[in-house]
Amino acid sequence: MTEARQPRAEKLGYLGLGLMGLPMSRRLLNAGYDVTVWNRSAAKAAPLVEVGARLAGSPHDVAANTSIIFMCVTDAHAVEDVVFGSEGLAAAPGEGKLVVDFSSIHPDMARAIAARLKAANGMGWIDAPVSGGSKGAEEGTLAVMAGGDAADIERVRPYVLAMARRLTHMGPTGAGQTAKLCNQVIVGCAMAVLAEATRLAANAGIDAARLPEALAGGFADSIPLQLFVPRMVQGIHSPPLGHIATILKDLDTVVEVARDTSSPVPMAALAAQLFRMAKSLRGAEADALEIYMLSASQDR
Repeated sequence: MTEARQPRAEKLGYLGLGLMGLPMSRRLLNAGYDVTVWNRSAAKAAPLVEVGARLAGSPHDVAANTSIIFMCVTDAHAVEDVVFGSEGLAAAPGEGKLVVDFSSIHPDMARAIAARLKAANGMGWIDAPVSGGSKGAEEGTLAVMAGGDAADIERVRPYVLAMARRLTHMGPTGAGQTAKLCNQVIVGCAMAVLAEATRLAANAGIDAARLPEALAGGFADSIPLQLFVPRMVQGIHSPPLGHIATILKDLDTVVEVARDTSSPVPMAALAAQLFRMAKSLRGAEADALEIYMLSASQDR
C-alpha cells in the first residue's frame, strides 16, 4: 500500500515587514516555505533575504508569483494603497489566489475592500487580525481571529499556524475585525488599569515589581499582568510591545462601531482618551505601555 501523497505547499507572499511582519515572515521561512516579501522601504527585507526570502519590487509582483498573500500594514489607508494603488494586488491576475490581512481595520472597510478586490480580479480575502504583540510574533504564540469563507480559512490554516498558536474562524468577512475590536477593548482597558494599579503600589511605598508574583493565581492574575507590569516598573519600552498610535486607532474604531450598534463602551472610550493623552506626551510611536508615565509625579 502506498502512502497518501501530501499536498504540495503553496508559494507564499508577505507584504509589510514592521514589528509584526518581520518576525512572522521569518517563521514562515524557518518552517521551510517558499516566501516572497515586499516592504515599502526595501532595506527592512534584508534580514529575510539573507535567510532565503525572495524580494519583490511591488505588491503586484508578489501576487503574480504566489498563491497566498499575507499582509500586515498600519491602517486602512495603507491596506487600500497596497491593494488598489499603483502596482497593487488588484492589478495582478487573482483567480484562485487569497489575501490574508493581519492588519487591524474597521470591519466595514474590510468588507468593502474584499468586495472591490473580488470584482477587480477574482482574488479572495480573509480578514485575520492578530493578538499577542511583537513578542507573540517572535515566539509564534499569536491568536488569530478570522473572517471569511470556511474553505479558504482551512486552506491557509497550516501556514497561519506556522506563525501563530491559534486560528479561530469567527464568521463571514469582517467578523475577524470585529473580534479584534473586542480583544482591544480588553487589552486597552487592561493597560490603563494595570498602569493605575502599578502607580498606586509605587506611590504607596510597596514594591510594585512584586505585584505579578503576589497576585499570581488569584482573580487578578492574567497574561497582561505578568507581562505588562514588569515592563512598566522597569521602564522597558524597546522593542515596543505595540505603538500608542496602534492601540488608539483600534479603540477609536471600537467607539465608532459601538455607536453604530448602540453598544455602550464607557471603559473603552475612557481608555481611548488616556491613550490620546499618552500620544500627546510620549509620541505616536512610543510603546503603548508608556501610558504608565501619564501618572508619574513631576517632583519625584
